[in-house]
Amino acid sequence: MKVTNEKLILWSEAKKILDNKAKEKALGYEQKNALEHLKKFCKLSGKATEEMINKLKGIERLKDRHIISIVNMLPKDMDELRILFANEIITLSEEEKKKIVTIVKKIG
Repeated sequence: MKVTNEKLILWSEAKKILDNKAKEKALGYEQKNALEHLKKFCKLSGKATEEMINKLKGIERLKDRHIISIVNMLPKDMDELRILFANEIITLSEEEKKKIVTIVKKIG
């Protein structure tokens, strides 16, 4: 199989895609495992996801990939947020980090 395009998506979107595929035909081994994982760890509803994305877009330094990572992982404290951004070339102020964690705690 040749990869022709790559796009970051939210876990909720991936779950919806796999659920729809499962209705059409039997899923492969990897797809079944991915769907099972998403059912366990994808916690936000569509409305909550949209609300969180909109609030996170208010933080200027965050790019779409950062927002997707935050929404997927839902870091509950500063340590989890630092781990999430450990390999990124982005410097967030303490105030921005606190705002992210507050948004996640409030919505997630």
